[in-house]
Amino acid sequence: MSHKFAFCSEVYDTPIEETIDRVQKIGFDGLEIAPFNIGKSVEDVGPERRQEIRKRAQGAGIEIIGLHWILVSPPGFHLTTADVGRRDRTAEYIRSLAAFCSDLGGSFMVLGSPNQRNLEPGTTLEAAFERAAAELGKAAPCCGDLGVSLLLEPLHANETNFLQTVEDALELVRRIDHPAVGYMLDCKAMSGMPAGIEGTLRQYGKDAGHFHTNEPGGKGPGMGDVDFRPIMKALDESGYTGWVSSEPFDYSPDPDTVARAALETLKAAVDN
Repeated sequence: MSHKFAFCSEVYDTPIEETIDRVQKIGFDGLEIAPFNIGKSVEDVGPERRQEIRKRAQGAGIEIIGLHWILVSPPGFHLTTADVGRRDRTAEYIRSLAAFCSDLGGSFMVLGSPNQRNLEPGTTLEAAFERAAAELGKAAPCCGDLGVSLLLEPLHANETNFLQTVEDALELVRRIDHPAVGYMLDCKAMSGMPAGIEGTLRQYGKDAGHFHTNEPGGKGPGMGDVDFRPIMKALDESGYTGWVSSEPFDYSPDPDTVARAALETLKAAVDN
């Protein structure tokens, strides 16, 4: 099966225009953007600047596919806190992010941001589900109207205490009950799930809204010991047809080397 490959912007600390040019030169089809690479708050990035970035990507033949790390900046957001004001501001900002994503040409937003969803002391799991469902339910109609999917990202238990499995994410999707809300899959996170990376992909890959590749320890594809051939085989067997993004957390020895290794490794894994 043929796939389109994207890279995540935060690996680079360069201006977004240079990042676009570098991933294009390496051979990627798309760029997945961490909003803090463009501004502390997307609400401070005006229409002209948004169009400049979109046109720059189009001119380079790079598709801006979506956003991730969406609640990291500016500080103060939280999805499950008892503080109603913070939760409401978080829902409001997700709506702003959806407009930003749409203006750049993106079609999804990944809700990872573990520190902005972790259960605070005294918060029960049920209360967290209720609060998250209520706030995301406020943002979902805006996302849907803009053609932007809001994708919940289950994360490894050593990163978060809320939404650690696909089943957890699906429970929250069920409670929100809006077509704009779904889930995505990440190799690093799936390495800690009961069925492992390949088993989880076979079970849940088909309906995933997006897919991140990386190694359990955080290295990018090709920078460690993981064989991505069975992973990509499981992805294809699941029926998944979307983008394949690389989201490394280890940028050494340098971003270009990491990006190049990821693309070469994933293409080879698909070809074999």
